[in-house]
Amino acid sequence: MSIMVKTEKKVTLIIDGQKITVPDTITILEAAQKAGIRIPTLCYHPALAAIGSCRICIVEIEGVDRPATACNTEALEGMKVTTRSERLFDLRREVIKMILAHHPLNCSPCPENGDCELQDLAYEYDLAAMDFNDYHIQTEGFPWKPFSTPILDYHPRRCILCGRCVKVCSEIRGLGAITMSGSGAKAVIQPVMADEQTPSLCISCGECMRVCPVNAIEETMGGIKGKPWETKRVQTTCGYCGVGCQLDLNVVNNQVVGVTTRDDVGVNKGRLCSKGRFGYTFIHSEDRLRRPLVRNEEGKLEETTWTRALMKVAREFKRIKKEHGPDSLGGLSSARCTNEENYLFQRLIRQVFGTNNVDHCARL
Repeated sequence: MSIMVKTEKKVTLIIDGQKITVPDTITILEAAQKAGIRIPTLCYHPALAAIGSCRICIVEIEGVDRPATACNTEALEGMKVTTRSERLFDLRREVIKMILAHHPLNCSPCPENGDCELQDLAYEYDLAAMDFNDYHIQTEGFPWKPFSTPILDYHPRRCILCGRCVKVCSEIRGLGAITMSGSGAKAVIQPVMADEQTPSLCISCGECMRVCPVNAIEETMGGIKGKPWETKRVQTTCGYCGVGCQLDLNVVNNQVVGVTTRDDVGVNKGRLCSKGRFGYTFIHSEDRLRRPLVRNEEGKLEETTWTRALMKVAREFKRIKKEHGPDSLGGLSSARCTNEENYLFQRLIRQVFGTNNVDHCARL
């Protein structure tokens, strides 16, 4: 019996004088990235289908008169591509100028100051506020308008209309809760609603905020976020369920002020649910229990040690089982536990307590 092995078709092209062999299904941008050649981008995100809206990733292809966008142009056999030239520098600089004419370079109050993709490009292409005087663009103003969820705010003056947020809501979450409406400088991102009575499709996952390159969408909770150089990011595992999503707690002055993720880390690959992304304010709540409480003889709760608390729980379980039988006890497990922890929990209920009264909070 013979086994057919399907071989992947390859193409060879030349980028900046470097011969590169890659699969025939990828774009010029992906081919360049595999070879370690940087092509500047803004609207491109590796988790999303190519958008091609920002036009910053333009490259020159031998035999083609007009520059092509590298993010959505297929790499073909024999292509000769140039990613750096005086012509491309001037064209990219002009595109960034038009974006910055809409997006004010008022970076000081922005939480992303120092960690912003657009700010980095402005520096790379030597642009300052005085370079935009030739453009007279009337943009959407600052008045607050309800966004798709109360957890998020949208800043139209910051928005560069790259389309990442709309794409991630449609492709990753499959919701299509936001859309781009209007044209030119008057275009804005807004929630999809059939009418004023129809609730938003948004589930408050924050994916649109995560992929925004310029902080045009930001959360309304958690207080002052701090600048990137003030923020310590501590990688940890989300405790809200047993999936094991990885996230970074953003810590400023020993206070957790937000949650971010990395696209290349963990089973979640940067995605989080609303609890994982926004459910962190309990950490510093004044109502949070820090030590176990046990009722005294007067019926009032008082702080105690874990040893005393667990001994009291064990004694009460034994007393109830002796007086009323094992079926008077039951156990309710949690989605915040791992599979292994839930397995041990049900063994405790069935073998130690002697009852099958065990259930899980996800069924309630």
